[in-house]
Amino acid sequence: MHTLLAAAADDQWITLDWASLGSTFWPSTFDGLTFGAIYALVALGYTLVYGVLNLMNFAHSEVFITGAYAVVFTLTSLGFGASPPNLSGPEIVLNLILAGLAGMAAAALVAFLLERIAYRPLRRRNAPRLVFLITAIGMSFVIQNLFFVWRGATAEPSVTMFQNKAVFDLGGNLIYMDTLIIVIAAIVMMVGVDQLIRRTRLGRGIRAVAQDPDTATLMGVNRERIIISTFVIGGVLAGAAALFYIMKVPSGAIYNGGFILGIKAFTAAVLGGIGNVRGALLGGLLLGVIGNYGQVLLGNGQWTDVVSFIVLVLVLMVRPEGILGSNLAKVRA
Repeated sequence: MHTLLAAAADDQWITLDWASLGSTFWPSTFDGLTFGAIYALVALGYTLVYGVLNLMNFAHSEVFITGAYAVVFTLTSLGFGASPPNLSGPEIVLNLILAGLAGMAAAALVAFLLERIAYRPLRRRNAPRLVFLITAIGMSFVIQNLFFVWRGATAEPSVTMFQNKAVFDLGGNLIYMDTLIIVIAAIVMMVGVDQLIRRTRLGRGIRAVAQDPDTATLMGVNRERIIISTFVIGGVLAGAAALFYIMKVPSGAIYNGGFILGIKAFTAAVLGGIGNVRGALLGGLLLGVIGNYGQVLLGNGQWTDVVSFIVLVLVLMVRPEGILGSNLAKVRA
């Protein structure tokens, strides 16, 4: 009896498999960067809206999943299915661009409608922030259930975009095409958004409204146009993230599929520094990599999210404002 109790007690201990992490370090790192880049793109939507309106738009996860549905519908109509199509490289690229544009357009439209229908009337009535938060959560459930009624509880059929091939070998570890496409394209987009905020007239308007909306209006900044632009930019980035997500998870379009990813993206935004564009990039990449490392160390994929949130709590205990800490209003060109 004592032996059985000891064995049962031993099963409760958490062991760290450092040998597995060492042997799969590079594949785990690149896979983590892939998902981290997706988190970062979605996190930018949270960050931009929070920077301008001090609003946590929890319905942004449904903006993302709208883009995922649009990507899948577009690819399906173009003849893509569970098996990769027999197309040339330029044809595949063209189809992916079309699917990406469809995802961006659909996500941007939903983001625009969210702002006009749900948030603008509250702003006009000077509603308390708690009301905005409750409305955001409510709109998230509304959009989820609209997809549930329309498409049901099952995921859309898998869509494989191309035959995934190894591009190069890194110390005996193969780096695949989808990883390079997602990481490089996401970083280029995030750098583009960062430069838009810092260098353009629209970016100056966004920073002005984030710093002092009343003074910005007196100085000739069209606050409503800036707010709409912020939501639309966030929607475009979420649509791009949806394309990359379907590229990585071919059966990822399901009515509630944006919830967990949205929570992770929100976590990434807080980890890097909410309201900080570069913080969203850093937080997303870190979250993806740390989650993958935790999964390998603990030998169980269910621990991925636990490890990520533990890291978030530890970081916020030391730096409550996040790793980078500044907000959108403090950005300088």
